[in-house]
Amino acid sequence: MYSMKETCEKVGMPYETLKYYCNEGLIPNVKRNKNNYRVFSDNNIAWINSLSCLKNCGMSIAEMKEYLDLCLKGQSTIPQRQEILAIKKQELIKKQQELQKSIDYIDWKQGFYNDVLSGKTKYISNLVDIDEDI
Repeated sequence: MYSMKETCEKVGMPYETLKYYCNEGLIPNVKRNKNNYRVFSDNNIAWINSLSCLKNCGMSIAEMKEYLDLCLKGQSTIPQRQEILAIKKQELIKKQQELQKSIDYIDWKQGFYNDVLSGKTKYISNLVDIDEDI
């Protein structure tokens, strides 16, 4: 069993976030020690890591609660959980494509700037008129 501090270190989560997740009921079956402090099992740690992943996928607290409720109902809810994850995956793929377009633009622009600085390409701007005599 792990203390809050040890759990935070194991999962790479701020103390306040773990406490918030506990208070929101996102980590079921957390035990308490004789001093009434929360203690976490390896199963709790694995679930907290799952929560971190779900958050990184863009899930809101409400969505994580919905997903948790389905998990707690057992195997019969696997199709609903798969649907939730499939939707999140599609959203992530779209974001990934948008990010790739931005990265491609930056790569192109850096190449253009390098070519201008090396004298390979004439500088042009869409924002200001370039005076040829300067």
